[in-house]
Amino acid sequence: MKPCAGRASLRKVCQQKLSGEEMKKPDIQELFTLLQIKPKVRKLYQQALTHSSYAHEHHLGSEAHNERLEFLGDAVLELVISEELYRRYPRLPEGKLTRLRAGLVCEETLYRLAEKLELGSYLRLGKGEAASGGRQRPSLLADAFEAVLGAIYLDLGFSQVQSVVHQLFTPLYADLNNGSLPLDYKTQLQEYTQSKLAVTPAYRIIAETGPDHDKVFVAQVIIKDKILGEGSGQSKKEAEQEAARRAYSHFTKDKS
Repeated sequence: MKPCAGRASLRKVCQQKLSGEEMKKPDIQELFTLLQIKPKVRKLYQQALTHSSYAHEHHLGSEAHNERLEFLGDAVLELVISEELYRRYPRLPEGKLTRLRAGLVCEETLYRLAEKLELGSYLRLGKGEAASGGRQRPSLLADAFEAVLGAIYLDLGFSQVQSVVHQLFTPLYADLNNGSLPLDYKTQLQEYTQSKLAVTPAYRIIAETGPDHDKVFVAQVIIKDKILGEGSGQSKKEAEQEAARRAYSHFTKDKS
């Protein structure tokens, strides 16, 4: 999952919502109906909706949570979107296609789709994660969305993932044309530095604080051996995004 700018608005979540222990989980069949799929191996979807905090709390082992499926789903989603953009916009150059893809697969977009599917209500979370608002946390929901796509790929194959992605993302292609999709500063910074400086930015995490359910990461972006931006966030990707935003602002400010 790729994070987007404008993250402040995502943190305005409703703290009045019930915690994980208080919520009555809906039948997962409702999710399958929304996705228009007929699963064969249901345990894959249970894994996709299991956060690491739940697996650790219940001593289920590292293979019981959704992080590996998230990794797979991220790759599959990027391929499906890349192919769709390639076919939809035959005249666009590689750089423009990359920018469009970044807006479609970034964290904020995936979070919105996860909210539409009400993925938060299906998640299995540890007590601390649930109590701290994990069911509404954008990074967690975006990760779960990718994990579900990974489960669909393993269970039903690539063509079924294509069908699900097409169903969910088709309304978003109109947003590409009017520029209303979120900005992705990492992509913008990379395009700028590659065209102007012939280098690719590098990122590193320099600090990690807080409990597992409420961590804060600090990232730096390095260009030509110089630290040009530093940012923090509740995920590594969010911290990198903020660092990229500051670095990009540095270049554009100097240019103006």
